[in-house]
This record gives sequence, structure tokens and C-alpha cells, in this order.
Amino acid sequence: MAHHKSAIKRLKTNEKSRVKNRAVKSRCRTLEKKFRAVLAAPAKEGSPEMLRGLQKTLDQAVSRGVMKPQTASRKISRLMKAHNQAQS
Repeated sequence: MAHHKSAIKRLKTNEKSRVKNRAVKSRCRTLEKKFRAVLAAPAKEGSPEMLRGLQKTLDQAVSRGVMKPQTASRKISRLMKAHNQAQS
């Protein structure tokens, strides 16, 4: 356990950040799973809207510093590719 006052404060803020970051990452993963489930279904209704929402969520994660820009870009690219293949 930390002894210095500043170290104790850092522990508190780190824990808050960890919880927030975990929630954002979880939301991204959940949306991605739902999107892939829609693509796997025979009727692909609402997939463009879901893709837009997922892209927005990933971009927000990058702006909050939860995810690196290259990671989000790679995920978006792969999702777009899967979406385009499913449409054709």
C-alpha cells in the first residue's frame, strides 16, 4: 500500500480510470459482437446503421485515450470489409 499522500491519490484516480476504460472497451466489444451477429444472419437489416454507431464508439474510445488510433482504425477497416463482403 502507498504511504505518500500523492501516491494514495494516484491509486484512487487510477482505479476510477480503470473502471471507466473497462466499460468503454466492454461496450466496443459488445457492439462488435452484435454487429457480426447481424452480418451472419440471413436478413442483414440495420447493418449500415450499426456499423456507423460502432465506428463512432471506436472513435470516441480513441479520443478518450482508451484505445490507440491504429487499433481502432484496424478494427473499423476489418468491420467495413466484412460488411461489404456480406452485402455482395
